[in-house]
Amino acid sequence: MPVPGRPPVPPRRPAGRLRTALVLPLALLLALVWLPGRAAAADPTVSGGRLDWGIKQSFLTYVTGPIANGKWALTGGAATVGGSVFRFHSATGSYDPSTGALSAAFQGGVRFTGHQENGSNALDLAISHLTVKATAGGDAALYADVSSKSRESGKTSSTSQARLAELSLSGVSLKNATGTITLSNVPATLTSTGASAFGGFYTAGTALDPLTFSVTLKSPAAAPSPTPTPSAAPSETAADPAPSATATGTATNTATAFDRGALDWGVRRTFRDYVTGSIAQGGWQLGDGAADGGAFFRWTPARGSWDQDARTLDAAFAGTVRFTGLREGDALGLDLTLANPRLTATGAEGHLTVDVSGRTPDGATRTATATEIATFDASALRTENGLLTATDLPLALTSAGASAFGNLYPAGTEMDPLTVSLPLTADAAVPPLPDLGAAPTPTPSAGPVTTTPTAAAASSSPSTALVTTLVLALAAAAAAVTTFVVRRRRRS
Repeated sequence: MPVPGRPPVPPRRPAGRLRTALVLPLALLLALVWLPGRAAAADPTVSGGRLDWGIKQSFLTYVTGPIANGKWALTGGAATVGGSVFRFHSATGSYDPSTGALSAAFQGGVRFTGHQENGSNALDLAISHLTVKATAGGDAALYADVSSKSRESGKTSSTSQARLAELSLSGVSLKNATGTITLSNVPATLTSTGASAFGGFYTAGTALDPLTFSVTLKSPAAAPSPTPTPSAAPSETAADPAPSATATGTATNTATAFDRGALDWGVRRTFRDYVTGSIAQGGWQLGDGAADGGAFFRWTPARGSWDQDARTLDAAFAGTVRFTGLREGDALGLDLTLANPRLTATGAEGHLTVDVSGRTPDGATRTATATEIATFDASALRTENGLLTATDLPLALTSAGASAFGNLYPAGTEMDPLTVSLPLTADAAVPPLPDLGAAPTPTPSAGPVTTTPTAAAASSSPSTALVTTLVLALAAAAAAVTTFVVRRRRRS
C-alpha cells in the first residue's frame, strides 16, 4: 500500500527498451568512426615490380677497364637496361597506406670480378636480393645480400640484407597510394656497411647512382560472395568436362608428343644494349604471344616431340621479336625480326633455327625462314618432374647467324644461353616469368624524385552512400530515444 506523505510511484517500465534505444545509436556511431580505420588497415601487398640501378658508373668502368681487367655477370634473372643499368625483378613485400611504410624486395643479382692473380680474383663482389625499405617517418634505405672479398685480407665475407645505401625521399609522401608506386632518380648514398661491401674502394657518404623503382600494389582478395547452386541438368553439367591433357604426354612408339612449353632466350645482351643504347636509340616490340622476361624473351607454346631412347627433339615455338633503331627521318637502319624459333636435336648435336626478316645495320635486307643461327650441346637436355628441360644452355653463333645479324658478330660468338621447359606429362608446369609489375607511369625528369603516389579517393574512408545511411540511421535512432523519453515523462 502507498506510504503516507509520498507521491505514488508509477509502475516501472522494462529497461530493455531504453537500453536498446540508447545502444543502437551508440553502436552506429562507433561503426562510423571504426570503418575508416578498417579501410586503411586493409593493406595492399607488394606483388610485382622492377628496380633499375647502375650502382656506380665509375665502378663499372673501373671493373671492366685496363686496371682491374674484369667483368660482371648477371644472376637470378637480372637484366640490363640501356647497357649499364641493372634491372632487378619480381618485387614482393608489404605496404601500409595509412603510414606510407613500404618494404619491397627484388629478385636477381650481379657479380663483379677482376684483378685476377694466380687464378683467383682479388676483386669479387656479389650483390643480390635488393630491398627498398621506407618507414612511416620518411627514413628510407636500400638493403642487399652482399658477398665481398677484402682487399687487405683476401677473405670473403657474406652479409644478408646489409644496409647498403641511404635513400633520399625528401618531399615525397608514400601515403594512401594505390595501383603502382613509381619513384624515379632517387638519390643514394653509400653507408659504412656499404663501404665495407665495396672492399674499401669508396668511403661512407659517397654518392652512388640514383635508382628508379616501380612496385605494383595488390589489395587482399575480398571474401567470395555466395553463389547460387547451379540448376543445370546432369546432362548439361557433363557437357562441360575438365580440359583434356591428352595432347601432352601422348606416346607415339617411343616418342612423347607435347603441345605446351616455353623457350627463354635473350638473343644477346650486348645486342639488346646496342639497340636501346645511345647509338641505335631504338627498342623492340613483341608479337604473336612472345613475352618479355626482363633478361630474356619467352616464346610459347611449344609443339613437337621428344624421343628419350633416340634422344631426338623437335620443338617449334611461336612468337616474334622485332628490333628497331638507327632512325633517320622515316627510315630505320635497323629493323630486324626474329620469329618462330625451333629447337632440333639428335644425340648431342643441337640446332636453333629462326625465321629472320628485315634490315640490318650493314644495309642488307633479307627474308629467310628456318635459318640455323646457333648450335648447342643437346646432351645437357634432361627430364625431371615431368619436364624436358635445360637451363642456361650455351649457344654458339653459326655463319648463317652472323649474316642474320648483319655481321655484327663473327661466327662462333657466344650468344645468350637458352632455357627450355617442355612438359611431358599433364601435371608438369612451365616455370613462371619474372614479374616486372605493371608498366610504370611516364614521369618528368626534373627533380631528384619525379613521381608522388596518388592517394585513392576511397582508400581511407567509407563510401558516401554508406556514411549517409549511417547518419540517417543514427538520426532515426536518436528520434526514437527522444520520443520514448517524452512519453515516459508524460505518463509520470
